[in-house]
Amino acid sequence: MKILCQMALATLCLCLLSHARADAQVEYPNRPIRIVVGFTPGGGNDIIARIFGQKLSESLGQPVIIENKPGAGAILATEYVARSAPDGYTLLVGASGAMVINPAVYEKLSYDTMRDFKPVSELGAFPLILIVNAASPIKSLADLVAYAKANPDKANYSSSSAAFQLATELFKQKTGVPMQMIPYKGANDSVTAVISGDVTATIADAGPVTSQVNGGKARALAVAAPKRAESLPDVPTMKEAGADVEAVLWSGIFVPAATPPEIVSRLEAEFIRIARLPDVVSRLKLLNIDSVGNSAEEFSRIIAADLERWKVVARAGNIRIAQ
Repeated sequence: MKILCQMALATLCLCLLSHARADAQVEYPNRPIRIVVGFTPGGGNDIIARIFGQKLSESLGQPVIIENKPGAGAILATEYVARSAPDGYTLLVGASGAMVINPAVYEKLSYDTMRDFKPVSELGAFPLILIVNAASPIKSLADLVAYAKANPDKANYSSSSAAFQLATELFKQKTGVPMQMIPYKGANDSVTAVISGDVTATIADAGPVTSQVNGGKARALAVAAPKRAESLPDVPTMKEAGADVEAVLWSGIFVPAATPPEIVSRLEAEFIRIARLPDVVSRLKLLNIDSVGNSAEEFSRIIAADLERWKVVARAGNIRIAQ
């Protein structure tokens, strides 16, 4: 009898747990959702958050609040979400800089991308473009490689973050060019340094680059992506130009690791759907951002591969940041 009672109690507990999980799934969300962004308002990641946040609010019937927490290369925002309640009400727009570049270059981090987060979906991809001054005698990727090797004391590049530095470091390692890094505060400043002739070249995302190239102030040599950029269709990829280099930055949605699978699946489906809406695709395209919206599984594979790749590049280039 005692054993039967214990079995009945165990069955009842399982039923209650199952009903509770089902109720939680039905009820989610029943209050506002926050999307945390590790950058100031107006930048690419912030705009992505607001575009997707508006659509998510319309679909789920709850307010979606964009919360900007800039600082320390998005480390502050990332660790904040890692420590948040895993209930699906605090999401992170995680850029590749914070999620896969920082782990490669920082000696210590307060979060671990694989341990502390569940990827939901990649939202946007940022193809990187290598440029020089429009008046420069360097007219191709081969010209840049030849110039840098012939002038190791003069060849340099501007960089505004570890992400752009590692992308350029990858280019250096693949081509054997000796180029010194000159730090700048932002991507626009890096591009301006090329235009003013202060540095030889830079690798930056298409946002600050395209208008300068189309305006005749900068010359694009190659796109560090698997395919050509729609905004610059005549510019070859790095592979087409002779260098086996791919460096695409991305932004995606993450939740704390212990978030229930049914909530992660609900959010995954929503963000995949939103990423494919024609007006979302067109709005991002105006910003030179490729709308993605892949599955959590596919996004996880990309993250794992990028973590390993950038660690190898940072180690080979002896790039470390003490914190």
